[in-house]
Amino acid sequence: MGILFGAELSIPVFQIILLLLLSTVTLLFGKVKLALLINYSFTLYWGYGLNLEQLTESGLKNLNAYTLLYFGLGLCIVILALIGFLSPTRPKKAS
Repeated sequence: MGILFGAELSIPVFQIILLLLLSTVTLLFGKVKLALLINYSFTLYWGYGLNLEQLTESGLKNLNAYTLLYFGLGLCIVILALIGFLSPTRPKKAS
């Protein structure tokens, strides 16, 4: 637990404001799934993209395969969700 409480991540205030604005606008328009995807994407970027040097202290050389696999699966989730949003919905058949 010490590693969780001792980690320091720097996130620019502009990005936090952007996340809040995007989430608020999408929720006001009733797009809950899109708001969740926006929050997930920001979290994935902040956790791995923005603070990569602080987390590894030596760059990509010290990342193990499981970390890269976890990040890759996270990107797959984002891509599949975008495909699901863009695919047309079929009308339900009347029984």
